[in-house]
Amino acid sequence: MFRISKQFHFSAAHQLDLLPDDHPCSRLHGHNYIVEAVLESEELDQRGFVVDYNELEPIKTFINENLDHLNLNDVLPYATTAENIARFLYEKFKPVFPALAKMRVSESPRTWAEYEGSS
Repeated sequence: MFRISKQFHFSAAHQLDLLPDDHPCSRLHGHNYIVEAVLESEELDQRGFVVDYNELEPIKTFINENLDHLNLNDVLPYATTAENIARFLYEKFKPVFPALAKMRVSESPRTWAEYEGSS
């Protein structure tokens, strides 16, 4: 199995409405997010790639135009947890990149959440 990944960065605000009022994440706050797209393939294409990194530009463009410096509560149709941001991006890009295996999202240097679709 061949596996590649590429990271993307954005900054955005959100709040988690389903938490108790005294939880810090129930208040509007922001993160400098890191998104990592992980793609896999049993075989390489004729160029020797799983996917050419340059072909992943639509992910960067989407993030820049639809997530960066916005309130994620206005964008996602569900709670704006890192887990759900990973799911949102996976579901957006799996049809575009069939080799997409998972999306990972980090809100801080010590945390990651990932979403991997079912086969």
